[in-house]
Amino acid sequence: MVTPKTILVTGGAGFIGSHLVDRLVQLDHRVLIVDDLSSGKLRNLPRGVKFYHTNVNHPSIDDIFQKESPNIVFHNAAQISVNSSIRDPGKDSDINVSGTARLIEASRRYGVDKFIYSCTGGALYGDPYPTECTEESPILPLSPYGLSKWIGERYLELYRRTYRLNSVSLRYGNVYGPRQDPYGEAGVIAIFANSMLGGQEPRIFGDGNQERDFVYIDDIVEANILALKEGITGSYNIGTGIGTSINRIAHILAEILKSRRKPSHSPARIGDVQRISLNYSKAKREMGWEPKISIHEGLSRTAEYFKELAQAPA
Repeated sequence: MVTPKTILVTGGAGFIGSHLVDRLVQLDHRVLIVDDLSSGKLRNLPRGVKFYHTNVNHPSIDDIFQKESPNIVFHNAAQISVNSSIRDPGKDSDINVSGTARLIEASRRYGVDKFIYSCTGGALYGDPYPTECTEESPILPLSPYGLSKWIGERYLELYRRTYRLNSVSLRYGNVYGPRQDPYGEAGVIAIFANSMLGGQEPRIFGDGNQERDFVYIDDIVEANILALKEGITGSYNIGTGIGTSINRIAHILAEILKSRRKPSHSPARIGDVQRISLNYSKAKREMGWEPKISIHEGLSRTAEYFKELAQAPA
């Protein structure tokens, strides 16, 4: 039986955060949400959660910690677009570095038991060789986004050594599934599904042979829940160990959605990784985590969600 805790989820109205909130509520935890709604949506939230409309770099964060005394922090709030980070690295740093540092310091000051950080594996390792990365692979980010997420990890490592703040960093592959924003610059599967359902050509940057490690949202949520276990600390790759090309994703989605529109190609973008997959053996060995949803099953579920969304009354 799970002992109910007070849990703060930043970015809790967003894609990953809202799915995590659903699961935490099911487990009878008291859930608090911090979200500035820059990309999150209130409709994603279940009833019974307490919502604070602010961002992680605002001084009000300290007041929330003082008032609510959370036991656990799940830090999902972030600037997540590689392209946006290249256009405006200062803004990326304000959110992903300064905001994360403020949250970590508040967690130390107010006695948080565990801090669980949504990091990135896809943007952290750069263009690795070999293409399958372990947690020991060199950190060579190609974008300010990847660098800023790495700095967040370094803050956590510092606070573990200096203040004994217990923390876990989950290095995700490319997460996809229902509620992902189809209008942003991140989340190629949501963007493709939305384009195909609208009768438009999906746009591929580069030749489409670049490979990503796509992980379904339900598997990501399960990794977060397992990270709560006693003794789990440090960094973990959360991926499938399988690279799938962007061209392959477009082909499978077109079959599922019965789309006949051929993809259009635009020039490759600075900062985009070419090929990567994440070795998850450490997460399996220490956390008992492994992915359960195949790419075909995950794409089918995601496509069905966006079909229902497109057919819903405005």
